[in-house]
Amino acid sequence: MTAEITPQQLIVWRMLQRAQVRITRSLETELLSSHDLAPAAYDVLLQLSEAPGRRLRMNDLADRVLLSRSGLTRLIDRLQRDRLVQREACTSDARGLFAVLTKAGEDRLAEATPTYLRAVRGRFLDLLDEEELRQCSAILAKLLPEPPL
Repeated sequence: MTAEITPQQLIVWRMLQRAQVRITRSLETELLSSHDLAPAAYDVLLQLSEAPGRRLRMNDLADRVLLSRSGLTRLIDRLQRDRLVQREACTSDARGLFAVLTKAGEDRLAEATPTYLRAVRGRFLDLLDEEELRQCSAILAKLLPEPPL
């Protein structure tokens, strides 16, 4: 396999990058202006809301939200200051910590979810017909072979 990239391949790659950045920026603008919540914070709250007991070990949460351990720690610090999450010690591992969704975090997530869904729909889903969505799904499945979390 060659390391060469054709001009057309490079165009497609750059289009993918630009689309992802534009959609994410738009989503960020909507979430921040309406709910004072960055997309990464929304994702943390969502992942915790879907987890058993509304809690995840910090390492597992970092993997799910695609942040470094230190990046997640800083984000959890902010969310904890806002009382949207709390940390709890892991009884089976003295070094382990859980991030736990609070009632305030659950409420903020519920308030932000319609904005999030409207932005995802308006900036992505509504722009594609059913066949294009199936094609997109098939392409992304090739790029992301592990099952989604």
